[in-house]
Amino acid sequence: MTPAQNVWESPAHRRTVYGVLAVVALSILFDGYDLVVYGAVLPTLMNDPSQIGALGAAQAGALGSYALVGVMIGALSAGAIGDRIGRRRIMLGAIAWFSIGMALTALARDITTFGILRLLTGIGIGAIVATAGAVIAEFAPAGRRNLFNAVVYSGIPAGGVLASALAMILRDHIGWRGLFLIGALPLVLVLPYAWFALPESPRWLASRGRVERARKVCDAYGLPSEMGAPAGPVTAAPVASGDDDDTATTPARSRTGFAALLSPDYRFGTLLLGFMSFSGLLLTYGLNTWLPTIMESYGIDAKSSLGFLLVLNGGAIIGGLAASWLADRHGPRVIVACSFVLATVALVAITISPPYALMVLLVAAAGMGTIGTQVLLYGFVSNYYETNARAAGVAWCAGFGRLGGILGPVIGGLLVAAGMQAETSFLVFGGIALVGAALTLAVPRSPATDEPVAPAAPVAPLDFEPEPEPAAAETSATPVGRSESALG
Repeated sequence: MTPAQNVWESPAHRRTVYGVLAVVALSILFDGYDLVVYGAVLPTLMNDPSQIGALGAAQAGALGSYALVGVMIGALSAGAIGDRIGRRRIMLGAIAWFSIGMALTALARDITTFGILRLLTGIGIGAIVATAGAVIAEFAPAGRRNLFNAVVYSGIPAGGVLASALAMILRDHIGWRGLFLIGALPLVLVLPYAWFALPESPRWLASRGRVERARKVCDAYGLPSEMGAPAGPVTAAPVASGDDDDTATTPARSRTGFAALLSPDYRFGTLLLGFMSFSGLLLTYGLNTWLPTIMESYGIDAKSSLGFLLVLNGGAIIGGLAASWLADRHGPRVIVACSFVLATVALVAITISPPYALMVLLVAAAGMGTIGTQVLLYGFVSNYYETNARAAGVAWCAGFGRLGGILGPVIGGLLVAAGMQAETSFLVFGGIALVGAALTLAVPRSPATDEPVAPAAPVAPLDFEPEPEPAAAETSATPVGRSESALG
């Protein structure tokens, strides 16, 4: 049997994994929508004081940063508890949290209330971003983890494109409040589906010593039995009160969450991964904020300058997916480093004022090497850590990296305010990308030897073709009739 045939144990296995992928991808899509919709409605808020009050440029910038601060708080909080209470609870709670936050923000009548609700909504977004990588890494087949992570995290730029497009089409008809209410749709569209399609991770359950519960989840959802088996060095774990189907005789890993990140095995890699994410998010938010303004200095009209944002994010989606395909075959370290270098080359090449068509291609390449690299980085991080530290590892990179996201627009603003030439801005951002490449190459090999970062054998392309009907023996393993205990 070929490696491609070994990817799925049964149709139920494939159905479950694709269901999990859909839940996480839709959540991330709406998170990307939330993070960009503010910029899309900002002109309306600044031009019409009757909406939430008189809003100046400085105050508008501060309001924009509140959501990013909330994302950092949410990511770090999810990391602190996600490896202790599980993936499912964090995901379901975060979907509800940010959906309600978006709905309440649509009702805000003053600047203070609007700002507070933006920060609170960001907490839910941060929890989703931090947990998504852990979920995908623990459900996806080993040879597709980087690809599935790229599919999921490409939802961030895709959500940004969605927010921009809907704002152009609907803003004059439903207003900014209507656009924010669209961001609350996951409460009625995604959350009910997630309740049935997203089980608790059997790998996490086994790592906490709850092997009996893990086996029930595997049986109910058609997952391979090895997903519910403990792995690696372990110690006894406490059993939660009321879990009468679990036993204390099964071992679990001794260090969990952030404590594991600070262990000697992970300490140096954790530091480097954090600064890699810092660099990636600095480039992501710096370019998304200031690219139209910088392009106008090249003599490009305002409408075309905004179009370059679509090119930047479109390049990120395509580049992130293509790079993840390569990462699953050659390992993520070298691919992430090459992506950072691609950004450096593209940004430096823009400074020679190439013809317009070539400028478009270079901006797309810059999107591949900046936003696309950040998409790939989440997959790198989620596969770098063992199950007992995975949520904390992704949360650390998403949270600490968010400081770069806050700093990126500031650096761009300082360069523009100082009257620097556009070439200088691109050279600065290109230099930061080169630093990101150097940090990537310095990351040591993952000590998570039982959960390798890259597969040993190639895998087949992603297959979304219709599935055959399962045989009678498989039917009992399908998600139909799942017990409450299987839902975790």
